[in-house]
Amino acid sequence: MNGPREGSAWTPPLRLRRSPRWERQVPTWREAKPALIAEALGRAAARPSGNWYVVGASRETCARDRPYGRTVAGREIVLWRAEDGALRAGPGECPHLGAPLRDSRVACGTLLCHWHGLALDGGPFAGWQPYPVHDDGVLVWVRLDAEGGEPPLERPVVPVRPHAGSAVDAVFTAVGRCEPQDVVANRLDPWHGSWFHPYAFVGLKVVRTPEDGGDDGFAVDVSFKVAGRLAVPVRAVFTAPEPRTVVMHITDGEGVGSVVETHATPLTAPGAARPRTVVVEAIVAASDRRGFAVARAAAPVLRPLMRRTAARLWRDDLAYAERRWSLRRSGRFPG
Repeated sequence: MNGPREGSAWTPPLRLRRSPRWERQVPTWREAKPALIAEALGRAAARPSGNWYVVGASRETCARDRPYGRTVAGREIVLWRAEDGALRAGPGECPHLGAPLRDSRVACGTLLCHWHGLALDGGPFAGWQPYPVHDDGVLVWVRLDAEGGEPPLERPVVPVRPHAGSAVDAVFTAVGRCEPQDVVANRLDPWHGSWFHPYAFVGLKVVRTPEDGGDDGFAVDVSFKVAGRLAVPVRAVFTAPEPRTVVMHITDGEGVGSVVETHATPLTAPGAARPRTVVVEAIVAASDRRGFAVARAAAPVLRPLMRRTAARLWRDDLAYAERRWSLRRSGRFPG
């Protein structure tokens, strides 16, 4: 399953895979032990986040004339670009009379409230205090110490990614009625792939779990369906570097080094009766094939296709996460 390397003979990325009928797949429920998933989830929850939350894609916050708004843990956030392009962030309510700053305007890097023209340059003003913000080139993070309650970190825990100049990235966003832990638990259950997403995966086999020793990841051999019987075989490793993030690294096969980052950010305050969580998924694709330069050049065309693929998977996976939350709320969750 090794991908091509410099100087090696060219190998086609696609393979012919015969998919068994859905009901004739090998059952995976015995391997998908509830305790194993729960323990992995517990270890993820114990890791430090430094109070950083993903709020969106870098491209969504790059407009110079308008701000970007998001709600995190029940708190309104506003972000905008200063005149030099640097990000600013702070509470989403105007300190004058509470106007929604996400609907205001930006002029020469200054946020102007659309109710009365109060100007904010990103510094403290009349009780309005800015939030630390970090743009990693793909995603934007905001640090909320009051909501996170942890010792703060200077920078968020950003997963290792391919070099920006050698990759194509896309960001997909969806909202579900659940808590972040339900999204993370979905990702820490790789056994559901071929059963729950038969249109996307074939031959999925979990070849290593944290029970096997070594690192704390789940290693999976799987083929991604392309069309008909054509599929791309890879080995993927799932890890959770912090409480609200699960990362899939392609470690063998086509696209070695590519990553899919799933970030779960709470929209509602802790303990909300009807919690809502936003999934922000960053797909960063890379390849050492010479033709990948063409793909990079076609990135504006590829990004909608990448988002469409993620959207189909997340229609299913959010149903999983929402069901898990519903069962937990009613005390009926068997895990």
